[in-house]
Amino acid sequence: MKPVANAARGDVIALLAGAPRRLCLTLGALAELETAFEVEGWEPLAARLRALSPNDLLTVLAALLRGGGEIDTVETLPNLPVTAAEAAAAVASAFRAAGQ
Repeated sequence: MKPVANAARGDVIALLAGAPRRLCLTLGALAELETAFEVEGWEPLAARLRALSPNDLLTVLAALLRGGGEIDTVETLPNLPVTAAEAAAAVASAFRAAGQ
């Protein structure tokens, strides 16, 4: 089934490895990122997000996919041929949608 974006919730659909995937910046995703990056609070997390390594980018992408309900995608993410450009564009679109 093709994912559908719920704009009221802040969902976005991004093309990753040729397949449409739903991402959403949820409070759970933010909490997950705080834990993964060992920071506490909005400002330290924002600072950390401004300097992402390629592995960090995948961590953020996985959290946003989980926020969008794409659990099966997260489990297979290391094996998907997702390019850095695709990952960065997907993450950026999810953050933009959350800010609207």
